[in-house]
Amino acid sequence: MAVDVLLGLQWGDEGKGKIVDVLSPKYDLIARFQGGPNAGHTLEFDNQKYVLNTIPSGIFNDKTMNLIGNGVVIDPIILKRELDNLKKSGFDPVADGKLVIGRKAHLILPTHQLLDAASESKMGEGKIGSTLKGIGPTYMDKTGRNGLRVGDTLLVDFKEKYDRLVNKHKSILSHYGEIPDFSEKEQAFFEAIEYLKSIPQVDSEHFVNQYLREGKSVLAEGAQGAMLDVDFGSYPFVTSSNTTAAGACTGLGVAPNKIGAVIGIFKAYCTRVGGGPFPTELFDETGEELRKIGHEFGATTGRARRTGWIDLPALKYAIMLNGVTELVMTKADVLSGFEKIYACTHYQYNGEKIDYMPYDICSVEAKPVYEEIAGWNEDLTGIKTIGEIPEKLNAYVKYLEEQVGVPVRYLSVGPDRVQTLTL
Repeated sequence: MAVDVLLGLQWGDEGKGKIVDVLSPKYDLIARFQGGPNAGHTLEFDNQKYVLNTIPSGIFNDKTMNLIGNGVVIDPIILKRELDNLKKSGFDPVADGKLVIGRKAHLILPTHQLLDAASESKMGEGKIGSTLKGIGPTYMDKTGRNGLRVGDTLLVDFKEKYDRLVNKHKSILSHYGEIPDFSEKEQAFFEAIEYLKSIPQVDSEHFVNQYLREGKSVLAEGAQGAMLDVDFGSYPFVTSSNTTAAGACTGLGVAPNKIGAVIGIFKAYCTRVGGGPFPTELFDETGEELRKIGHEFGATTGRARRTGWIDLPALKYAIMLNGVTELVMTKADVLSGFEKIYACTHYQYNGEKIDYMPYDICSVEAKPVYEEIAGWNEDLTGIKTIGEIPEKLNAYVKYLEEQVGVPVRYLSVGPDRVQTLTL
């Protein structure tokens, strides 16, 4: 058996949560491998909407185990709130024995969030567009080799380790000005730590590989998108983890030769949240219409998403980096009613016409070159079979397949789990 990987191919918000939920009956284990509560994976079914930040999106399938892997950074307060909200909705994955946490996952402290806010404020107009959840500073402590991990919560000197790290953070914060009072947040943190101890802790590398040895199926669930990868995204306007398929290896403890299918998700158009380059961004009424029809507002932050046409050089780049074997196209329904839609096939870049992602699109403009495509007017949200797909939408799918060289296996025509077609 191998670990299949599901991840986003754009700047995040591609609909990963919904597709993991749809695919979860096929898998024995769903494992989140990176990111933190900056993720907002939205799922809809039975006339209810759920937003998951840290918990894997297989949590609603009765037969699937869920793992928060070692590559994830965890805010105990947010995780507790997330589990409390699920319990109110009739789901209790802890009591049901459907959730475990990797011991090596790092913890987000209240002072990590203060550092995040102070750093972003200092940057002024050059700010990254952080969600201010403390993600970046936590990964900095991880690579700086003085972070706190989930397994540390069971050690007798956990409080000493905590105080040592907080004092370091206070020293840094003092250079930004007066340190805000975080006593209430700190109290909530330690209450959440006690709750965290009730969730089984595992060595994720042994846990996942044991599933494989037993012939069980595993799906690694990514957060954010390939164009936000800390190494290969639109740096420095990126997240702080490896969002690509390679991150599944380090984020779960899986060898590269254990990776199976790589399922890449992309929207039928593009969106981006926060700062940074976005070559196909639309600043006109069309962009606003895409935002309105697609309800393009962050599931975690509520921020309005920037919108634009699909970017094929960026998509091909993400497919190459991840070794994508099959594709999922989401939000095809949002494009219904547009007489013409457009695909960026090349960039005008430094006086050249190129069809690949260059080193720098932050300080050097990558001006999109578009190809016009016929749109479709049919309402897709009630489609149940592939035979009902409009001819012009089929033509758009085939056009994209030809452009990127990978088949589209799933088509999403609405937010509900039932609004997903297998092609």
